[in-house]
Amino acid sequence: MKSVDYHVFNKITKNKRGKLFFPNDFIGLGSDESIRKSLSKLEKENVLERLAQGIYLYPKQHPVYGSLYPSTEEIAEQIARRDHAHIIPTGSAALHKLRLTTQIPMNMVYLTDGAPRKIKVGKQKITFKAAVAKKFATKGKISTLVIQALQELGQKGVDDKIKKQLEAILTTEDPKLIKHDAKLAPAWIAKVLNELTELKND
Repeated sequence: MKSVDYHVFNKITKNKRGKLFFPNDFIGLGSDESIRKSLSKLEKENVLERLAQGIYLYPKQHPVYGSLYPSTEEIAEQIARRDHAHIIPTGSAALHKLRLTTQIPMNMVYLTDGAPRKIKVGKQKITFKAAVAKKFATKGKISTLVIQALQELGQKGVDDKIKKQLEAILTTEDPKLIKHDAKLAPAWIAKVLNELTELKND
């Protein structure tokens, strides 16, 4: 009979490098304790790297730089998939995703309909903040991000340069979805979205 270590190792190495693993990915291969011990052993053997409690990486290797790590955004998205939760980047995370800033946030904050939590990955933090169902009623992926970015910038922070950038970003979104999502946004954001949609359709 093959050991838990064998089955855990086999499951990991069947995947492409760069994949994240969580202890519950190995349910059915052994007891919780034996799986934790196997993951710990594979970490010591440099097969896995532990990014945070209960989060392991099967790292891609670069001949010069060594282990290559996924972005904080990718980690957040994989955690959300594991938890079957929806997440929305907020604040500086939304600005960064839309490329309105090149500065990588040290604390990535996401609204979630799953469990709220904070996870530290290296020097960065991922915060999942519980939100009401209305926050997830928007339909457009881009317009949802734009709403969060505008909330971060504030009404006084939205100048002509930002509007021009947002106008270009929104060209990839269906105008009907923008109109729908604008109705769920604060009044001043709805006004900006509707203006940009009118410009887009000119």
